[in-house]
Order: sequence, then C-alpha cells, then structure tokens
Amino acid sequence: MTPEATLARLREYMVGPSRFMNLLSCFELGLVDTLRENPGMTAAKLGDAVGAKPDAVEQLLHLLVKEGFVAYDEGSGGYSLAALAGVAKADLQRALTYMNMIKVVALRQLFYLTDSVRTGTLVGLRELYGAEGTLYGAVAEHRDLREAWATLMDTVTARIDPWFFGNIDIPSGAQVLDLAGNTGLGAIHAYRSKASPGLRVTTFDLPEKEDDCLRNFRDHGVAEHCSFIGGDVFEGIPEGFDVVLIKHFLDMFDRDDVFAILEGVNRSLKVGGQVHIMVPVYPENIADTDNYNVDFFPAFFIGCTMGQGGPQKLSTYQRWLEECGFTVTKTITKASAEIPPDVIPVQAILCATKTA
Repeated sequence: MTPEATLARLREYMVGPSRFMNLLSCFELGLVDTLRENPGMTAAKLGDAVGAKPDAVEQLLHLLVKEGFVAYDEGSGGYSLAALAGVAKADLQRALTYMNMIKVVALRQLFYLTDSVRTGTLVGLRELYGAEGTLYGAVAEHRDLREAWATLMDTVTARIDPWFFGNIDIPSGAQVLDLAGNTGLGAIHAYRSKASPGLRVTTFDLPEKEDDCLRNFRDHGVAEHCSFIGGDVFEGIPEGFDVVLIKHFLDMFDRDDVFAILEGVNRSLKVGGQVHIMVPVYPENIADTDNYNVDFFPAFFIGCTMGQGGPQKLSTYQRWLEECGFTVTKTITKASAEIPPDVIPVQAILCATKTA
C-alpha cells in the first residue's frame, strides 16, 4: 500500500463515527419510515413531519444520497428511498438492532478505550454509569444498557441456535449443563431441539438470574425438564454431567481465564463426556477482508463489556481444548453464504470429548 493509499484508508476511519450516527439518526428521526410511506417529500415537508429543521434534514440526507440509500430529484427537490426500499423489513430491523446496541453500549464507552486497555477495566462504564465490573453486571441496573444489549442477544440466540443444535450430538437421556446460560433461552432451545426420555438441561449462571430463568422455563412449558443452578464458573462448576454447552462465553476472556473455564468443564464432565462450544472466530489469515470479527470484537470486549477478551482463531481454540484434556472431534465454521451480509459475528462450533 502506498503512503497515499494508507492516508486515504485512515480517512475512512476518521469519518466512521460521524457516518454511523448520521445514518442511524435518519432512522431515529423517522425520516426513512416517512419516505417509505410518502416518497417525493422535500426537506421542508420532511422537517415538518419529523419535527426538525429542514436545513438539518437536508444535511443528514446528503450522506444517504451519496451512499445510494436515498434518491434526490433535482427538479422537485423531493427525496425517496432508493436502495433502502428494496430491503425487507425484518432484515432492516436486524441491522438496526445491531446499530442501536453499538450506539448505546459501545459508542460512548469507546471514548475511553485507551484507558481501558491500560487498566484492564471498563473505564467508560465507570465514568458514564458509576459502575464497576463488567457490562453483564451493569445491565441489571441500567435499563438503557439492558434493553439495547438483551434485545440484540435474544435475536442472535434465536437466529444462531438452530444451526448450533443442528450440528452437535446430545445422547438420549443425557444430563446437560448450559454454562453461563443467562436466563434459560439456550436451555429451552437445547431441550426442544434434542428432546429424549430422561433428557435434562440445567442452566448454570449467577444466582440473580434464577427467578427470570425459572419463569422462562414455566412460560415455555419445559419446567419439568430444565433446572437452574446458581454459581460462578471461576468458583466451581457443578459436576457429573454428560454434556456441557458453552455459547457466547469463551470469547469474553483472555487465555488464562479460558483455561480456567475449560479445566473446570473437564472436571464437571464424566469420562467420555462431551463439550460443545460456539464462539466467534478470527480467520486463520487475519487479513481476510470478509470476516469482520477483528474489526469489531477487540474494542467491544476490552472497552465495552469485559475489560479483556476477544475471539481467537479456530486453530487456537482447538489447541487450548487439547491442552486442557480434551480430544477435539469436530470443528465447523458457519459458511459466509449462510450469514446475512449485515451481521458481524462469524461463528464456529468445536466439539470435544473428555479424555480419560
């Protein structure tokens, strides 16, 4: 890359935050929905409709015209949806759910990313909310964080779980532990996907999740087959299970903590027991431009959620499993053709058996 090309690439980063908020603001103001219902409106009419100055509306829409999201007619001065008109409502809502989470959870905290890296703590969370610890503790106390984060996570879980359970084996009648299973949605999916006589799925997470978890089990009609155990994975994982599921969890931690988790899982399993892991992964060639995990997750985990962590390459997770006493039996990365083009995470599954 020439110096000129390098500088041009830096310019893309300079305009990134303002471009992001310009676009999202057009949705939040209702400009996109208004144009969908009434194409051809001028900036003046749009301003009246959404309660904003026409001058500001015109300024914001310049970017959407440049990107081809919106069209502008020089003769009438009217705007109409262009590329956005062809996007299905459900697909657009999925993208907006990601964008809202990024705005609420990430954008403000990342102002303090450098300080978070230096201290290994979430400086932004402390400065903005007076909260110590991690995002996952703060969401219980702060509604804006909870609604932005939980809405996205429920959407992600509902979309990715069918792929996960379609690619793993759970023996009939197995005793299954869903590690860090939050409020039980993963356990519900596990039971419904792999139901068999005697199958029991236990959610293991912090004690404060118990009431919501048990309520979810009752609401979904699986209370007889699913249960909850409260605890901390770093203080001890319940033992005697045939299968342990780990989803959306290992990537939250650095190597030493990942090893502590995997060694605890090894103790939890019976000899010959299985662990099934779903985790976002980096490409083996880190320069792969089709994988956006490296663009998003390092700053997100270190600056916004944990003060540490981030995904690894699939080969790294495989090596770590083997070092913690497992034999890896299967690995699979979700094909790019199966991932909606607006979705960031590229997920992988690793299946392993506890070595005697």
